[in-house]
Amino acid sequence: MKTTTATTGLILNEPLLWERGNRGRSGFSLPRRDVENASIEDALLGNGPDFPDLSELEVVRHYTRLSTWNFGIDTGMYPLGSCTMKYNPKTNEKQAGLRGFASTHPLLPAELSQGALQTMAELEKFLGEITGMDAVSLQPAAGAHGELTGMLIMYAYLKSLGSIRSKIIVPDTAHGTNPASAALCGFSPVSVASGKDGILNAESIARVMDEDTAGIMITNPNTLGLFEAHIKEIARIVHDKGGLVYGDGANMNAMMGIVDIAALGVDILHLNLHKTFSTPHGGGGPGSGPVCVTKELAPFLPIPRIIEENGMYRLSEESPLSIGRVHAFYGNFGVMIKALSYILSMGPNLKKASQLAVLNANYIKEKLKGTLHLPYDRPCMHECVFSDLHQQEYNVTTLDMAKRLIDFGHHPPTVYFPLVVHGSIMIEPTETETKESIDQFIESFKSIAEEAKKNPDFLKEAPHNCRTSRLDETEAARHPCLAG
Repeated sequence: MKTTTATTGLILNEPLLWERGNRGRSGFSLPRRDVENASIEDALLGNGPDFPDLSELEVVRHYTRLSTWNFGIDTGMYPLGSCTMKYNPKTNEKQAGLRGFASTHPLLPAELSQGALQTMAELEKFLGEITGMDAVSLQPAAGAHGELTGMLIMYAYLKSLGSIRSKIIVPDTAHGTNPASAALCGFSPVSVASGKDGILNAESIARVMDEDTAGIMITNPNTLGLFEAHIKEIARIVHDKGGLVYGDGANMNAMMGIVDIAALGVDILHLNLHKTFSTPHGGGGPGSGPVCVTKELAPFLPIPRIIEENGMYRLSEESPLSIGRVHAFYGNFGVMIKALSYILSMGPNLKKASQLAVLNANYIKEKLKGTLHLPYDRPCMHECVFSDLHQQEYNVTTLDMAKRLIDFGHHPPTVYFPLVVHGSIMIEPTETETKESIDQFIESFKSIAEEAKKNPDFLKEAPHNCRTSRLDETEAARHPCLAG
């Protein structure tokens, strides 16, 4: 008999705070006042809403109960592909919360910000060393912002050579934000299909690369979790036509300490500190998308740049070829501290982290490939992609299986992405999951596949053990409820 991590039990409903409490209750005590009493509603809002009167216990229970509705990496496995939902050591949060960092004001002069500037300078150095690139800017605020910055650098560099180009190559296995980032810079994306083995063929790039094409945006490993084995030849083709190679480094978790990005022929690379280098990702929190470039492109990086002179650090705007600022101040500083803490604590074990991420993904691929359809049966990197082809004869879809996984206590993986695989199921276990937790996930998926054969209608009504049943996502998208 197999057990699951999910069960029915105390699932506590919780009303709005305005539906709780009673007049006169209070969860705090104010010091004795020496001014005339005034209503906070009248003082701040005039005839505004009535604030709820709550005891301390009511407030604590309210937020504690709400927290039990959430699922996060501290709760269980989070195999959400392409977002690297890995466990991040709590020590990195502690360093970012140190008073000297957390209380630093961005308008302080350089002589009073030496610790902050040194922290950023060291992070730039480490990121350059990890990737093999020559220069780094930490200014972009997230991955897509890094893409935009990279495209602006590409445009500015080509313009400085007197070359104004209108197109950019974007493979069908690139991240979805790539064509949008290119279009914002005035480039027309040219889509190129991956080959039958799930990776790009050099011949397909050669057919579309011309003197009007600025270069290529290539995600490596791609969104199928496969390493682009022909990238050096592709880079040569692009460079021979005067173009540049942009590397989407959002999947760097598979290659830390293993791949020299510059040696692949990449000219511009963005990283996601909030994915690869230890900052909790998702939920709309702050990110950081540094851009790394070769020495030829360094003059075009955003200003200000961090400069060290005679043991002192300062922010310099002395860069006439720079694309200018892309962020107020200098990026999301707290994210940078967490990333530097992660790099310093891991050291050479960054390579081991990538190796384990790849090992875990390949383990899942081999264990589930008889249960789920595997469109590309070859070694993967940090994530593997299946489809619902085997379940279609039972009228069971990827969405049905994903919803049923919730009943087993697992957060569903990414579904219906990448688009090149119909009914795709992208699983990214990350390096921090144990064999036991991965085995439990595998057995859960196998049980669900058996249910698809024997009781498909049951799956189509999943989840069964949650606070709410399956939502009407189409109705929610077309007629969202935005009240309350």
